Amino acid sequence: MFSRAKFIIPVLLLLLASSCRYFQKDNLNIQPPVTDTAAVQIKKPVLTLGIPSDQFTLIPGHIKRNGFLSEILLGHGITMQEIDQVVKNSDSVFDVRKIRSGNHYTLFCDTDSVARAGYLVYEHDPTLSYIFSFNDSLNITPYRKEIRKVIRYSSGTIETSLWESMMAAGMHPELPGELSEIFAWTVDFFSLQKGDSYKVFYEELFIDDESLRIGKIYGAQFTWAGKTITAIPFIQDGKETFFDGDGNSMRKAFLKAPLRFSRISSRFSSGRLHPILRIRRPHFGVDYAAPIGTPVEAIGDGKVTFAGTENGSGRIVRITHNSVYSTAYLHLSGFGKGVYAGAQVKQGDIIGYVGSSGLSTGPHLDFRFYRNGSPVDPLSVEAPPVEPVSEENLSRFEKNKLLVLSMLATF
Repeated sequence: MFSRAKFIIPVLLLLLASSCRYFQKDNLNIQPPVTDTAAVQIKKPVLTLGIPSDQFTLIPGHIKRNGFLSEILLGHGITMQEIDQVVKNSDSVFDVRKIRSGNHYTLFCDTDSVARAGYLVYEHDPTLSYIFSFNDSLNITPYRKEIRKVIRYSSGTIETSLWESMMAAGMHPELPGELSEIFAWTVDFFSLQKGDSYKVFYEELFIDDESLRIGKIYGAQFTWAGKTITAIPFIQDGKETFFDGDGNSMRKAFLKAPLRFSRISSRFSSGRLHPILRIRRPHFGVDYAAPIGTPVEAIGDGKVTFAGTENGSGRIVRITHNSVYSTAYLHLSGFGKGVYAGAQVKQGDIIGYVGSSGLSTGPHLDFRFYRNGSPVDPLSVEAPPVEPVSEENLSRFEKNKLLVLSMLATF
């Protein structure tokens, strides 16, 4: 077999070589094409949302308050009949009554002296535009921009606040809020110290080169008061939530604070000098300084037992969470929607707004926490975790945990 191959291979090579010589250009008598170096090259059109925009004059603008399409189009050669026909032809595609004032639009007008509008592109939101066509076909076409997902790693050390640290590093403004949501039950963001640190592995969504929003959080760590807490996303019972390294839910029975990104102006005390009465008496709460109108959230599920005015406390909401715990929110400027005695509220519901009602020297929230009817320092309460990883899911959770820890260890 080997000897036959030795004979066949040279023959094939000889045939290949001879065929190559036969098909040389001289034998085929092929003449090279004549090219005109002065010929004008074909110019590709510049497309914007599929429209050859370089063939039009582009006129940008914004929808005026209580404005109508007719006001924009009638001044650019489009008749009322054409506008009505476009709307009728595409009523199942887009309801023009949902056009939002302040949104951007662009007119694509002919470059001749008439300058009639061929298209109007209305930007409904960052991802979706509607193209109104006034050419051969009178219709509305949706155009969705492609959302690009970019995986990012970010870390930093706190100097003054989480917000300032992340903004100084050029991170998306949504990211501090996302982290505060995840760690709201385990980290007191009003008591951050210089040197506290964080890591987060996440997805950021882009349209073109513009950042749209934060997507999925793949894992995060926060080092606060000398303790490092890892947040691990995990799907249990069909819902993805965050768990710590021991498999306990990051969601506790109570939020750490009823306000976001404020500051503590006065702490729990058994003998504070009252700023108005000028006498020393107990202050069984924590004061959070914040602008009037700042939303106040219920720190846990419960039943409103009182919502009204109460002497020096001003407007106040009291909530009973269970047979052991209750909370109170003092000096409010107003109450949340549907907040009244007997109403059921969920954790994170807005139950009121920061004010300065009652005996108060300025806008703040006096937040109080009670255990079995006795006041306790809200900052010292350690709420029990809820929804731990179930026994049957522990093996799968451990694999998730190992992956998240490995990712966070890379930066």
